Amino acid sequence: MRTVHEVSRLAGVSIRTLQYYDKIGLLHPAGHTESGYRLYDDTALEKLQQILLFRELKFPLKDIKEIMESPDFDREKALEQQITLLTLKKEHLENLIDLARGIKAIGVNTMDFTAFDTTKIDEYAAQAKASWGNTAEYREFEEKSKGRTPQEEKTLSVQMMAIFAEFGRLREGAPDSEPAQALVRKLQGFITEHFYTCSDEILSGLGKMYADGGDFTKNIDAAGGAGTAAFVNKAISISRR
Repeated sequence: MRTVHEVSRLAGVSIRTLQYYDKIGLLHPAGHTESGYRLYDDTALEKLQQILLFRELKFPLKDIKEIMESPDFDREKALEQQITLLTLKKEHLENLIDLARGIKAIGVNTMDFTAFDTTKIDEYAAQAKASWGNTAEYREFEEKSKGRTPQEEKTLSVQMMAIFAEFGRLREGAPDSEPAQALVRKLQGFITEHFYTCSDEILSGLGKMYADGGDFTKNIDAAGGAGTAAFVNKAISISRR
């Protein structure tokens, strides 16, 4: 058995975080000392590893809890996804190191920013999350999309892009303006109606993903003009203050 202080040092997780995991029912200690301090056995440590793997995949804590409590939870699947994600991150870091060494050796002679691109990492993490299908949002998405024709899916996509086009017409203005905030509410309502319940937390995550520089950014900027995705993210972040 290890004390909470020992587990904190071993896992690189703060004591406050471990206490919070216990509070929300994500990771309970195996027992307590006579003084009331938490104690963790090997089973608890193994579960902590699984939690940290999902955190690397950017899962919210509530989703991790739901997935790990599911009878369908597959630890091997989680490990395979983690290995793939870490490999992508390793390649990303190696590219950055090569770029930095090249600049140090010969200076900047080309404006090449491809080494900074994290699109593959972000897209894999999103796909890994979607593949579990255990979250309430994913199940709701599957239920609402069940039976839709390709034409209906295309129509929804066009309608979604039309909302981003509306954002685009406002992108030179203030993201905290009433028209911009009205569009944030419209976007949130559209997602909730047609896909899954879009909480403020989920909307915030979507806003960051929109502006991350991957396909979402390209498609949104194509609909509303350069800078639209970043404007949408700012408007969403302001709406949550």
